[in-house]
Amino acid sequence: MTAKALKEALRRVEAWPQEAQEELAEIALEIDAGLKGEPYYATADELAGIDRGLAAAREGRFATQEEVDAVLAKHRRR
Repeated sequence: MTAKALKEALRRVEAWPQEAQEELAEIALEIDAGLKGEPYYATADELAGIDRGLAAAREGRFATQEEVDAVLAKHRRR
């Protein structure tokens, strides 16, 4: 992406809702930290999601192949 395209994208972001702007800023800061070799620290929400996933795995709750295929098909249509 060129500097011109990036400037255009940032100009558009100014019209986004505050929550979307904050989400983009968080993502950009994560990318920046990764490029600098800084460690990543998961948020409380991310850690809670990891805990839920681990609990589901311990209980043997996994998506069926049909469920996985349906999700993939849904997102490939975009």
